[in-house]
Amino acid sequence: MHEGSRKAIIAAFFANMGIAIAKFVGFLVTGSAGLLAESGHSLADTGNQGLLMFGSRRGKRPADRAHPFGYGPERYFWSFVVALVLFSMGGLFALYEGIHKLSDPHELDSPIVAYAILLFSLALEGLSLRTAVKEANHTRGGRSWWTFIRTAKAPELPVVLLEDVGAETGLLFALGGLTMAEITGNPRWDAIGSIAIGVLLVVIAIVLAVEMKGLLIGESAGEANLAAIENAINAHPMVNGLIHLRTMHLSPDQLLVAAKIDYRHDLSVAELAAAIDDTEVALRAAVPIAETIYIEPDIRRKPAPE
Repeated sequence: MHEGSRKAIIAAFFANMGIAIAKFVGFLVTGSAGLLAESGHSLADTGNQGLLMFGSRRGKRPADRAHPFGYGPERYFWSFVVALVLFSMGGLFALYEGIHKLSDPHELDSPIVAYAILLFSLALEGLSLRTAVKEANHTRGGRSWWTFIRTAKAPELPVVLLEDVGAETGLLFALGGLTMAEITGNPRWDAIGSIAIGVLLVVIAIVLAVEMKGLLIGESAGEANLAAIENAINAHPMVNGLIHLRTMHLSPDQLLVAAKIDYRHDLSVAELAAAIDDTEVALRAAVPIAETIYIEPDIRRKPAPE
């Protein structure tokens, strides 16, 4: 895992742990459905950071006979589990609590305590989000935030970013529901805030699940790496041309490359073997994460005349 991802996860872990405790204490004091929903949300987020760190450690295990390409995909798997946890423990719990309180509302006790906890939580989540944004900017380049989340091969930073944005937005929903309940004297507004939080978390969980599904199934290298690989192959003096290329991320830091290449036809077997080795060296120099490379020499066939 990149050091920036680790820093963002650790910041989010401790922020969410403190916030979950504060929100639950606030719920015990005030009986606010929004605070209870948010405490469940923060508890789920805390567990999610732990899952991301666990997945990172599991993904570092060396390749063995049973898993010859290593355990890198575990990072994608545990990030997918994060989406499931966010959907169930966060989204569905908040929806259940909100619907329950909507049908059986009761006046809030000590709303000042709820306001204090929500503002404290907003500040902590803001610090966590600031750390995630700062670390993501090191690798985001000129991409928009949505493009970064859609195209990033390392799952941890997009997960933390979406969770932190969801947490900040959820807190605003809880604050809005509490405020409307106090202004109107109708505690159902607090329940509506909880339902809004649940819908938000379900949407974020679905976005995460879709993105992690693509990585689990196997995504190709990004456009920049594909271009670098093609240039490295075609620049070799013994290469007539690239016939076709297949790539797949085995992990964010490990790329599988399979290429069929047309080499000069007058090469001896020894010269062809040396040319293939040289091509691999050039390819790894251009794209260091291309750790696993398979090259098949072939002859480009001309299309049959019509």
